Amino acid sequence: MQQDSANRKEDSNVAMSDCEGQTMDDSASAASSMEVTDRIASLEQRVQMQEDEIQLLKSALADVVRRLNLSEEQHTVGTRKGPTKARPMIATLPLRPTVNNGTVLPKKGTLPSPSGSGSRKDASMPTNKSTVRRANSNEHVGTLTRKDSGDSKSNRTRAGSTGSNSSGKRTSESKQKDPVFNAGMRRVTHCKEEGYVKMYLKGRPITMYMPKDLVDSYCLEAKADLPHKKLKLDWVYGYRGRDCRSNLYLLPTGETVYFIASVVVLYNVDEQLQRHYTGHTDDIKCLAVHPDKITIATGQVAGTSCDGKQLAPHVRVWDSVSLNTLHVLGTGFFDRALVCLAFSKSNGGNTLCVVDDSNDHVLSVWDWQREDRLAEVKCSNESVFATDFHPTDSNIIVTCGKSHLYFWTLERSTLVKKQGLFEKQEKPKFVLCATFSENGDTITGDSSGNILVWGKGTNRISQAIQGAHEGSVFALCMLRNGTLVSGGKDRKLISWDGAYQQIQMVEVPELFGPIRTIAEGRGESVLIGTTKNFVLQGSLDGEFIPITQGHTDELWGLAIHPVKAQFLTCGHDRQVSLWDSSSHHPLWIKNLEDAAQSAGFHPSGAVVAIGTQTGRWLVLDADSKDLVTVHTDGNEQLSVIHYGPDGNFLAIGSHDNYIYIYAVSESGRKYNRVGKCSGHSSFITHLDWSVDSQYLVSNSGDYEILYWIPSVCKQVVSMETTRDISWSTCTCTLAFQVFGLWPDGSDGTDINAVCRSNDSRLLVTGDDFGKVHLFSYPCSQFRAPSHVYGGHSSHVTNVNFLFDDSFLVSTGGKDMSVMQWRIV
Repeated sequence: MQQDSANRKEDSNVAMSDCEGQTMDDSASAASSMEVTDRIASLEQRVQMQEDEIQLLKSALADVVRRLNLSEEQHTVGTRKGPTKARPMIATLPLRPTVNNGTVLPKKGTLPSPSGSGSRKDASMPTNKSTVRRANSNEHVGTLTRKDSGDSKSNRTRAGSTGSNSSGKRTSESKQKDPVFNAGMRRVTHCKEEGYVKMYLKGRPITMYMPKDLVDSYCLEAKADLPHKKLKLDWVYGYRGRDCRSNLYLLPTGETVYFIASVVVLYNVDEQLQRHYTGHTDDIKCLAVHPDKITIATGQVAGTSCDGKQLAPHVRVWDSVSLNTLHVLGTGFFDRALVCLAFSKSNGGNTLCVVDDSNDHVLSVWDWQREDRLAEVKCSNESVFATDFHPTDSNIIVTCGKSHLYFWTLERSTLVKKQGLFEKQEKPKFVLCATFSENGDTITGDSSGNILVWGKGTNRISQAIQGAHEGSVFALCMLRNGTLVSGGKDRKLISWDGAYQQIQMVEVPELFGPIRTIAEGRGESVLIGTTKNFVLQGSLDGEFIPITQGHTDELWGLAIHPVKAQFLTCGHDRQVSLWDSSSHHPLWIKNLEDAAQSAGFHPSGAVVAIGTQTGRWLVLDADSKDLVTVHTDGNEQLSVIHYGPDGNFLAIGSHDNYIYIYAVSESGRKYNRVGKCSGHSSFITHLDWSVDSQYLVSNSGDYEILYWIPSVCKQVVSMETTRDISWSTCTCTLAFQVFGLWPDGSDGTDINAVCRSNDSRLLVTGDDFGKVHLFSYPCSQFRAPSHVYGGHSSHVTNVNFLFDDSFLVSTGGKDMSVMQWRIV
């Protein structure tokens, strides 16, 4: 999948970040909304099938035009070999269809590009061979059965994908012995005589020529070996504070515990060490620490496995010392996701209360050690933000959320509800957080900026602090010494004494964002999680140091420094960060005017180029982050930006189907446009330069592989010229050396990123299912085996090895995480 098909799932709790006065979307509460969603999904599926059929017809027409083009070339060129221009015959034809949200849409009356097919075989075959002769040569067939993953991906926009039953363009090849193929199968064929492998993705043939020295020895059926190395998760950058709360605690071990994606991080700030609990399979949304300060419970959302199976939401109870899972609760009971949970305090922490994200937000109480559900009740058809046990009575539970505060009493196996009465107090739109005083009173913070105290054992307000904050009160924390600390949208951290009189107030800098959650730290210190995904260590006196930070929106751009242990990330939050992989801290952060999509370092390491979603690209000084230059090419997103190995050229792949070429001088500080490579019929997805910087290979959204001489922006159609080129990098997902990475049942959008190690022995991929795969390189046998690693909870958008192959870096899309893996 490419950027435009990236939306694997939406947060079920988006309202949390908007709860300070904005109206929440209540549609999810209505039972009928599920029917509407199903109907919309069905219509989307039908539209997609029609688009696939249209794409097949375009492919057929493009193939006919290509044959005419080739025929004319043969007449005019004769037997001349070497680089030739791709299509002298039809220069006046439109080169690209309209691109809208990543789906290639045909224009009325517009002929498609002659390169519409992902297979370049006709344009590139030797002129003295006939099509029929090639078809009847020795072809070995390997069949990969596609598992039905259509439902799990029906909510995604397919980027120029093709083929619903047959290619629709093989009229002159009907006598071939190629296998019959359809959308339910992926097949690979091997033509030994011509030295190519042909793979079909969604019915679209992709021909990949092998180097000449492999033609005689290559065998499609040979088994590939597992890689000799493995990955170990070394560091996780980022924190989920934007839309989750009560997810930050300090353990007696000195470790700060929090989560991002599907990983719980245990971070020892003093020793600069991280440990990771990786038992979850999808987004973690809530976390609770047992009174023993060792046992931890975390809850996750429902997910989808790579073979399309639904993964149930559940709670995992685990040991923070050994990182072993102790119990798994609620598989098959919870719906959609878990939004909040808490251990009891007074009975040794034997019970656990949990609220799920179903329409009724069911509250359930569990004997977690016996994995036994003691009671359950429909809590509210509105959003629930927090739940907790009373500190001295394990039969009393408090829940709060949109327009409600409920006190629940557990009587045998029944939960009895008492609604909090606001009486003369104006009822707030949201009750956002709750804690308890030493004497057992309940304390709540709400969207009106008020802190309310509810007398122990009652559902009435005993005291009110009006306007405690300007805007929503997001967090309350009762310290061991009886001091109450509150934090809110106004970024103010305020401490209150036992009589609820203000002691002191300090404002968190705007850079860090509003306060989402507060936890007690060591001594006088506090830990703060913010909505801009910072974890801060500070005091009530006002000094705040970020101990963890990350991105706040979808993450795509990743660039590796050519000679230092540094890497750069950028994303839709318009933030560019240069990270030190040793200290795990950012060296600098720069905010842009546009959402960023791609990045690439100059070979000297002096500058780095950033591509945005608006067609603008800019070059920054790698040391000072100062702007060197800015240019604009087109008005669509720039998916890939790569310097040539000699540093003299820059190639920029755009969603307008062009590759823009610039001549580079003065160590990356001066740029002159050479031209643009036009020939793709869909958006550019990946680029690689040859070792000598003379050639460029590109992939596109409709599975094309095209070759170029970038210095003159000409396409190379002779396979004899391109098959033996040595490539400086290997990021194209479609190539002979990497086709074995494609999984069974792939629709051509599942693999987002590929990277070869610098020693050319390993190949890593990032896929739509949150997995990082490690293969041996080259990876040119189908069904190549791999080591598989979880951690991301969203599509893995990019992967890359550090310059010395010591670590691998991967970026998650919607999960906004950056993960650093040690190669062992």
